[in-house]
Amino acid sequence: MVVNVGDKCYAYSAKEDINKKGEYGGVVTTIMEYLLENNIVDAVVAVEQGSDIYDAVPCLITDPKDVIKSAGSIHCGTLNLAKFVSKYLDGARDIKIAVTCKPCDAMTITELMKKGKIIEDNVIMIGLNCGGTMSPVPTIKMIEDIYEMDPKEVVKEEISNGELIFETANGDKRGFKISELEKEGMGRRDNCQRCILKIPSNADVALGNWGVIGPLEGKATFVEVFSEKGAAIMDKVVEAGVIETAEAEEKGIKIRDNIKNSMLKNSVAKKEKDYEVTTGDIIDAFHAYEDEFRRCMKCYGCREACPLCFCDDCCLEAEGPEWVPGGYTPAAPFFHLTRMVHMVDACTNCGQCSEVCPCEIPVAKLWSTVNNKVKDVYGYVSGFKTNQPIPFTEYPEKDNK
Repeated sequence: MVVNVGDKCYAYSAKEDINKKGEYGGVVTTIMEYLLENNIVDAVVAVEQGSDIYDAVPCLITDPKDVIKSAGSIHCGTLNLAKFVSKYLDGARDIKIAVTCKPCDAMTITELMKKGKIIEDNVIMIGLNCGGTMSPVPTIKMIEDIYEMDPKEVVKEEISNGELIFETANGDKRGFKISELEKEGMGRRDNCQRCILKIPSNADVALGNWGVIGPLEGKATFVEVFSEKGAAIMDKVVEAGVIETAEAEEKGIKIRDNIKNSMLKNSVAKKEKDYEVTTGDIIDAFHAYEDEFRRCMKCYGCREACPLCFCDDCCLEAEGPEWVPGGYTPAAPFFHLTRMVHMVDACTNCGQCSEVCPCEIPVAKLWSTVNNKVKDVYGYVSGFKTNQPIPFTEYPEKDNK
């Protein structure tokens, strides 16, 4: 079997232990283990469970035997792994890594590659389809109050046929319409509801259960190849016999597309609702949230969490003409305006800033709003490979003739 860019198939692990523990055939775990065992990468970056299923912890794995510890999904894992790669692994300059990527991870890593903060040749992106993640504390409260279930007993969560379903270890399964939950401020994070990418087509391969039908439904993963790098990897794991494949059914491909398109339709509606208060220019957008930004306590949490705020020397802490000598943080809104100038063209709507804000300011909503206006003016979409110049950073060459 020769794998090419654009190929689609069903796949599942030929390794019994991984197939049993991993979700939908354990393909991601098997690929990662193979890459380590054959020295194709030096390490794997993934997410593993911390104290419970609501606690997601980034991990760096170098021993192939430890990869299975990261098997399975943690849907309350709101992390963006791009920060881990760019900051703590120094952009993967000295090692080659494979990293599991939700769409926002893949977009942010791609944007950091374009800005020279992550070395593209040293990173393999294994993409994971994602309908959205949920913040741990509100989710626990929702499970208790709405589902009337014990959060400690929940072992699985999924979105199916428009319902958000939770299942316990004893097989108790309950679901509610996700649209109704989100009207009441529950369910997925706001930025996930706005997300423009559900299948990470900017990764090397994308995997998920959407569209797997027939005898392999629930037992296999839908795999789509998006790059030559991804094709080479799939070629190797299939040839080695660690992954079994089957042809993707035409009906399954259509179902997968329908799921994606339905989610994107909802994302557009959410964006329109979020942006309706900011019909003017970028400054108008900022003014719409001015009262909320007055709550800012200058904790620097949004800056620290943002994977695209990466200056080695931050002007917000400079002693010099920028601010009062001694590095005092400027009053709102100048703190946020400064951050906006530095990263708003690159914002990938990952929501990390809102996750950590102790004042519950909808920071991500503002950045997403302004980023959308940058897109309207410049036609630049952050998080995807493009030949377009980056606004405020690169400028097209002018014809001097």
